Amino acid sequence: MSAYQDEITKAMAMLASDPRTLFVGQAVRYDGQRAHTTFKDVPMERRIEMPVCEDFQMGFCTGLALEGYIPVSFFPRWDFLIIAANQLINHLDKIPLLGGFKPKVIIRTAVGAKSPLDPGPQHTQDYTFPFKHMLHTVEVIDARRDPFAWYQYALNSANSVIVVEHMDRY
Repeated sequence: MSAYQDEITKAMAMLASDPRTLFVGQAVRYDGQRAHTTFKDVPMERRIEMPVCEDFQMGFCTGLALEGYIPVSFFPRWDFLIIAANQLINHLDKIPLLGGFKPKVIIRTAVGAKSPLDPGPQHTQDYTFPFKHMLHTVEVIDARRDPFAWYQYALNSANSVIVVEHMDRY
């Protein structure tokens, strides 16, 4: 495991130490994705495996947040998070602007690596810049460096936060 991946693993353990967190997404309980090992210190009973239903996953996490949980919603690639843009942009981001509620979700995603095997343009895009401009209350953080510090920031922030990892550093 790389130092970068070790930092993310430590960050997931740190997030799991907060009793309000739940880990939701694809490959959080079952292997099949490079980042799966970073959840090794998260108790299984705090992990909710999702099928490929990204829009539902984001809406589900918004609902959990409205109930007082802090979901850590894992989308293995930006390319998959695009499918959840409706729930992210029109709901999670806008609910705080309506007054009364401020759901907090930590969204974990990544820019896919192009080596040692390039999975193609459907798995390697970086949408950090456009999403920073589309979102008003959800912060977007590029965690190319110091991922542990960025996850600490996300936990302590009053806002929902997207933390963007870089798989080429794994």
